[in-house]
Amino acid sequence: MTPVIVTEGSSPVILAFPHGGVEVPTEIWSALNENGRRLADTDWHIHRLYDGLLEGATCVQAAFHRYVVDANRDPKGESLYPGKNTTGLCPLTDFDGNAIWEDGYRLDEAETESRRREFHTPYHDALAGQIARVKARHGCAVLYDCHSIRSRIPFLFDGILPDFNIGTNDQASCAETVQASVLQDCAAASAYRHVLNGRFKGGWTTRHYGDPDRNIHAIQMELALSTYASEAKPWGYDTERADKLRPVLKKILENLEALALGHLS
Repeated sequence: MTPVIVTEGSSPVILAFPHGGVEVPTEIWSALNENGRRLADTDWHIHRLYDGLLEGATCVQAAFHRYVVDANRDPKGESLYPGKNTTGLCPLTDFDGNAIWEDGYRLDEAETESRRREFHTPYHDALAGQIARVKARHGCAVLYDCHSIRSRIPFLFDGILPDFNIGTNDQASCAETVQASVLQDCAAASAYRHVLNGRFKGGWTTRHYGDPDRNIHAIQMELALSTYASEAKPWGYDTERADKLRPVLKKILENLEALALGHLS
């Protein structure tokens, strides 16, 4: 299988999709239990949601599922949120804390390294290459990491997740103007709730690539899945809800592009 799909564009904005893929190699699929084969923790329809919103945007998509290896985790396996429940580089459970592998299956270091090498590394090689290309062309690059998640997951967080969860690693991953632009656009969308650097401050992608001093700016947008799709199997795309959300996302991306073309002045 091809682990990563890249669509090169002319914009300074790059859209990354680390968790929208659903492909699982046969030998790994056979080791998943019935619960794991639901692939419940997919960022369902995330590429469809963003498709066509910013003409010229570069897109980098992981084709593989996050149960194979999580493209938004530290390749060394270190936790992004020490002391809080989370899932690892090669997850052992789903977001509800339930096992996803058949009894007796052992995910050892050799298997973890194999998956990292075959899937995680090609994804990030592609992403790093596009950041370098875009930066060379424009003198600036904005990496917008696209995510979604169920709004109620007691294992990971209390209560109901806000609709827009903006992550900038406490503003370490981007210029203040980038953060302010996204925050302003989310606040203007009065039908939705938003939070900045709440439960989700940005994953490894945001933290690893964001380097404002070099004019590389990274921001994660974790959407509540309920804003555009069903949160239960079969995880259907809700066109009515999505059509209300897409103009908000379009404005966010267009304003980020305008900032980047003006070199974030």
